[in-house]
Order: sequence, then structure tokens, then C-alpha cells
Amino acid sequence: MRSNRQPCMAKWLTSVVLLISSLSVAPLRAQWWDAPAEAAAKISEQTDGKISFTFEERTRLEDKTGVNFGASPDLSYGLQRTRFGMSCKPFEWLKVSGMVQDSRAPGYEKAPSTVRDPADLHEAYLEIFPDEKTGFGMSAGRRMISYGDGRLIGVPQWGNMSRTYDHARAYYRWRRARIEMLFASPVKIRIGEFNQPVLGDHLWGTYNVFSNLWQENSLDAYALRREQNRPGGFNGGSAATGTDRLITNTYGFRLTGPLPFGMKYNSEGALQWGEVGPASQRGAGWFSGVNRPVTLWEKPLNLSGEYKYASGNKNPNDKTHIGTFDQLYAAFHDVFGHQDLFGWRNVHHVRSLETYGLTKAFALNFMYTNLWLASARDGLYNGQGKMIAQSVTGSAGSHVGQETDLFVTYRFHHFLFGGGGGYFFKGEFIQNTTPGAGPAYAYVFQSYSF
Repeated sequence: MRSNRQPCMAKWLTSVVLLISSLSVAPLRAQWWDAPAEAAAKISEQTDGKISFTFEERTRLEDKTGVNFGASPDLSYGLQRTRFGMSCKPFEWLKVSGMVQDSRAPGYEKAPSTVRDPADLHEAYLEIFPDEKTGFGMSAGRRMISYGDGRLIGVPQWGNMSRTYDHARAYYRWRRARIEMLFASPVKIRIGEFNQPVLGDHLWGTYNVFSNLWQENSLDAYALRREQNRPGGFNGGSAATGTDRLITNTYGFRLTGPLPFGMKYNSEGALQWGEVGPASQRGAGWFSGVNRPVTLWEKPLNLSGEYKYASGNKNPNDKTHIGTFDQLYAAFHDVFGHQDLFGWRNVHHVRSLETYGLTKAFALNFMYTNLWLASARDGLYNGQGKMIAQSVTGSAGSHVGQETDLFVTYRFHHFLFGGGGGYFFKGEFIQNTTPGAGPAYAYVFQSYSF
């Protein structure tokens, strides 16, 4: 008996032809500027959802002054990112997905790998039982994955590259719970070459979600172990003594739910211990935030505030003990200010964000942040976890500075437009340990995605 099911490859070829041909006729039946999305939706409908396409084209112009607090030249450049993805479901229980990403930085002389990587494989994975609400599931391959708010494992989508992982995970789902085991290794960018797996930098463990445990409160609980050897990027210790590696064990939780007076809360805490070369490591991190929607002049206004803490070294001269929190593979856009200057290491930090919906499509945002060092003797760290500056004696003070940001977004169908800027007002630590310039940031962007 001949099967009436088309092979996935045949459907893929047919769908690509349909997509290309549909682009030429879509303007006759829809707005010409939304033809790709209309064509992709039609193909998904004609294949009963077995074939789907995703696409993103994003362009951003940036101007930065006071780069690295005055230690580097000012920058003005463009960022362009294009993504094309496709998913195929040959069976109800199997999904195969892939994505190509092209990231460029026109006008950026000697652009680093954090902003450019011409045409490379960004995703290629399979997932078993992808749409089931309960029961067993798994996925493996290269994929963008994020847990919780992305504070420890995330995908920084604002960046021109974003992050992707070579991963494997298996989970079991109940109506209000999901138990998961995972392995994830961040992909290292190789400009001009295919981004190959570098599994010497990875984490593994369990991340579990319990939804609506009581009165709409939910809990995430996780136990993760990060390991990094010399091929994976660790450059400390000694191979002769077996200390040329990093091991960080992280145990934590995240709680979300409602509060009185229409407020909602979000809290996360983590404890760490492990080894950094020959030294032992002990660290802790904490986050708490609340938000409340209100109405101002008959328009929606969302008010939010939060506090973050991450431990630092109290005695940097002690080479046998390290107290700096390891932020793992976090995604931090807007978390420490719109300029993304800092990371979740050795900090006390407060932030407020007000979002005012002028219309359903147009939003105005104002952000304020203030940051201090948790230990004046440890360093200040950037979003990648690397040290910016340090005063080993602690004499430079602990106040890093304040940042104010104003930005707007406007959505039109599958288009998103926006722009904004911010300024960092330096504190005593920046004044005493760097050239002392206050970084400023201005940008405009547009994106089209479906």
C-alpha cells in the first residue's frame, strides 16, 4: 500500500518553490510590504502546519561616546542581522528545525566577533513530542534556549549576534510541572569559518518548573554545574597540577506571582561553590522585582522596580579563595541599564522602568539605574563577565554611577521601529580607576520579522 505522506525533504523543496512564487503574487492579494509573511502563512496553511518559515531582517545605527569610560575611541557604526529559518514536522511526534544567520557591522572598523559573523548555521535541532502538553519530550542540536528571565542561561537578542547553544535536553511534563535534565555549550564564534562545537565550555544539570503551585504563584528550581577547560577558554591554573579548569556548582530558585493592590513580583536567588583553577569559589546572587500597571490620562502605564546583588571578593590578595559570583551564560539587555555596560558580578544595583503606552502600537520608556560594588576591593565587570577596573585596596570607593535612558518603540504589523539614548553619570569608582568619561549611547533601528 502506497503511503500518502510526502517525505519531509520533498515538502521542503515544494514549500521553497511556493514561497518564492508567492512573493510575486502576494502584492495582488495583500499589502506588498507584508508579502513574505503572507506567503509563509499560506504555505503553513497549505501544509497543515507541517512546514513553517521564520524570517528576520534588522538594522540598527549606533553612536557611542566615552567608550570604555574614555579608554577607547568613540564609535559610530551600523549593525545588520538577517535570519532565515524553517521547521518541518514529518510526523506529529517529530520536529526538525534549522536557521541561518548573517550578522554584519558596516562602518565598524575591525569589528569584533561579538557583532559580526557572515552567514553561519545558527540553529539545527530536532525535537521529539514538541507540541504535547504532558508526557516525555526531548530536543538536541544547535538552538537558542533560555530559562527563567535569562539571568543565568539566556539569549541576548539585542546583540547583533545573540547566543546559541549546542545542547541536549530531556524532560517530562505534567499539567503543572516540568522536570528537565539538560546539557548546554555556548557556541564560540569563528569569523570566516563554520562555528564548530567547543564542548570544553558547558553546563549540565536540572532545571524544573512548577506552575501555579498556590494562588498563581510559580516556582523554578535548578541545580547546574558549569565546567570549562583550557580548550573551552579557561586560562588559569596549571595542567601539571590538574588545576587548569573551572568548576561552578549553582543551586537556585525563581519565584513569581501576584501581590496585593494589583502588583506582581519576581525573585531569584542562587548559591555557588566550586573551583577556579587552584582556588575554591563561593558566591551568591539575588534579584527581586515588582511591577504594577496603572492608568495615566486614560493610557496604560507600567511601573516596575528591582534590586540585584552579586557577591565579590572581600580579599583579592587571597589566591586560595574567590568570592565573585559567576553569572554563567546570562542575557543582560536592559537589566543593568540600556547601554549594557555591566554584568551580574560584585554588584548592588537598583533599577526602575516606566513604560507608557501612548497608543496600542507606540510606547515610551524611561529607565533609571544606580550601581555600587558589593566589595570595594573586587573589580567592576562587564556583561561578558570580564573585569573593567579594580582597586585592590578599596580606596577608589564603591559607587560606580547612575544611568538614565529614554527610548521609544512603534509596531506596525510585522515591523518594529524604535530609537533612544542614554547617559551614564560616573561615580567615584569610575572617576578614580578609569579615564573618567561618562558613556553616552544613541541609536535608531527597524526590524521586520515573522
